[in-house]
Amino acid sequence: MTLQPIQHERRRIYLMRHGSVTYFDALGKPYLPESVPLNEQGRVQATAAGQSFAKENIRFDRVIISGLPRTVETAQRVLAETGQQIDCETWPELAELRGGRLSSIPDGELKQAFTGAFEGMVSEDKQFLGGESIGQLIDRIHPAIDRLRADISWDTVLLVLHGGVNRAILSYALTGQRLFFGNLAQTAGCINVLDVGAEQHDWVTRVINLSPPLPLQSDWRGTTMEALYEQYKKSR
Repeated sequence: MTLQPIQHERRRIYLMRHGSVTYFDALGKPYLPESVPLNEQGRVQATAAGQSFAKENIRFDRVIISGLPRTVETAQRVLAETGQQIDCETWPELAELRGGRLSSIPDGELKQAFTGAFEGMVSEDKQFLGGESIGQLIDRIHPAIDRLRADISWDTVLLVLHGGVNRAILSYALTGQRLFFGNLAQTAGCINVLDVGAEQHDWVTRVINLSPPLPLQSDWRGTTMEALYEQYKKSR
């Protein structure tokens, strides 16, 4: 007897954050965030994520990235492990929160500028590093996700994006509203698993912030932005 393929009622979104990158040099001077590649740890994380997908024989119909080099390289390393040859689609509207000029932020406001956008439920007027606000982020993320869901040509999609962007997507999935939960941790190279149905409200959140190299994340209790603040303040 030939078994018929399972017909899934919902479609699957695998939402990744890119692997680790080096944003500041040893003296705290920033590199251009639009051009930084993965560092060695980031390459390990991306490969480990790909191995996790390969182990479960997960196949992607589409792969979507923001176009920034760190998402490109992460996606390439994942696909190298799964053995799929897929042309990644670049969606620039899914790029990370855009910061302002770090040098223009007063010393007394520096820590809050780094960490404030990722603390609890964040108001829409909160700016990231003196630049783009959470409301502006939502304005470009929600329509992009709605457009992806409206396209019924795919069953399984991989999104390789960024920490702030992923929080916006996860907050949308959890509430269906213009809310932003900044404390939804997104470890570099992590995987989130979301299912979507035909109805706008039909989201099922299955996995959040799975980090394949170290699933229980026993080595760190801080946040990415706390670590970046400590690195940057050396230059002040």
